[in-house]
Amino acid sequence: MKSNRPAVLLAAAAFVCLGVLVVCGIHGDPAAFAPYLHGLPTAVLAAPAMAALEAPLRALQEKRAGIVARMREILQAAEAEDRDLTAEEAESYDGLKADKDALDRRIARLEEQAGHEAALEETRPAVSRRAGPQPVRRHGEASTQFESLGEFMHAVRFRPNDQRLDFHEGIGASEAEGALSAEMRMDDGPSGGFAIPPQFRTELMSVRPQDSIVRSRANVLPAGSPPDAPVVIPALDQTGDAPQGMFGGVKVTWIEEGGEKPETDLKLREIMLTPHEVAGTITIGDKLLRNWQTSDTLLRTQLRGAVSAAEDYAFLRGNGVGRPLGAIHAPAAYKVPRAQATKVTYVDLVTMLSRLLMRGSNPVWSAPQAVLPQIMLLKDDQGRLIWQPNAQDGIPGTLLGYPLIWNNRAPLLGTLGDVVLADWSSYLIKDGSGPYVAASEHVHFTRNKTVIKVFWNVDGAPWLTEPIKEENGYAVSPFVVLDVPAA
Repeated sequence: MKSNRPAVLLAAAAFVCLGVLVVCGIHGDPAAFAPYLHGLPTAVLAAPAMAALEAPLRALQEKRAGIVARMREILQAAEAEDRDLTAEEAESYDGLKADKDALDRRIARLEEQAGHEAALEETRPAVSRRAGPQPVRRHGEASTQFESLGEFMHAVRFRPNDQRLDFHEGIGASEAEGALSAEMRMDDGPSGGFAIPPQFRTELMSVRPQDSIVRSRANVLPAGSPPDAPVVIPALDQTGDAPQGMFGGVKVTWIEEGGEKPETDLKLREIMLTPHEVAGTITIGDKLLRNWQTSDTLLRTQLRGAVSAAEDYAFLRGNGVGRPLGAIHAPAAYKVPRAQATKVTYVDLVTMLSRLLMRGSNPVWSAPQAVLPQIMLLKDDQGRLIWQPNAQDGIPGTLLGYPLIWNNRAPLLGTLGDVVLADWSSYLIKDGSGPYVAASEHVHFTRNKTVIKVFWNVDGAPWLTEPIKEENGYAVSPFVVLDVPAA
């Protein structure tokens, strides 16, 4: 008679394996019971192989890193020489960017496929009578960032429920944190728009010296919290007669040994900066906006240019009413009457230089292009050209030793402030909240176009309240502007 012992042992082993699987389902941690599963068929327990995807994905990522490094080298070379890209460099940079965009798409497809493969391995444990439903184990974190400003704009217009529009790193971990930091989120309901993500906000608001005269050289104060609240900046009260006025009312007296020390009062004034809202709009076709990879460059270039132009204009010419106080109209500016109406003479330029506060960091000239012919034709007493001696060399980049910037945001030739010599490190800029973005399809609904609005908050003013009197009584200022002729 045959023994049933092998059958019994096999049944017992199967029962043990079944018990282990049940326990794994209860505790939700199969890895803890891996030793008990040793020896079971690999077709049942082994995960699908993913090496076929990992190798090409890693190769593409390394290739993309190399392209990004070459793009960075081109930009660094141009910035080191304080210039824009040459035509050859721009063509090379655009070609590298196109190659990177193509690699981004290939990498995204491989990563998506890897996610599909990983989902096949997902196991949902059994639910016991005592335990509640177990959470599904997810492979990889959900996307929280946009690839580019163009993709962000696309989401604002066509995918307002995109989870990335509601995400901000470090916010919402608890109800208390979410309530305290609500003003930092991207979904800014009360303002009617979405805050631009930090990585693109920096790119949008940072400008090169050749794009902006003021912001790149001024003292910029961060937004802080709350970002749009007024901020009071102390400044020395340098009014009055020198030398006390030069040092904010500090009076120095020579005294004899044992003599009574005089009392001195340090006089301070307050400069209040309150960020004001400023907005701009751009209209773009829906077809182009849907292709966010293509529209990204256009949006970044146009919006950054608009932000730079609006701020520069206000920092130069603003009247301080609901907007920044520009240096041209500020009481701190020293106004030099020009010798002849609608003219800029050598005497005017030398007089302006003589009124500049010489202890600044890096003063610059700015003037509209309408002044160019008069400056190029400046002559000495013998009738010789003194700024541009011939028609062969290029236009000089300096005037009386300081950089000269052609600025078509300046007033017209012959009016107050057409020519300015300024040390912008004495100008304060207070950033507020934003920039935010909102999109509307209603304005041009029948034309399939979207109006994109960008708005932010900012204020600015000179750090001084009037020109400084030197210790000998001579008045100077970091902001010297050419005025109309004296009456």
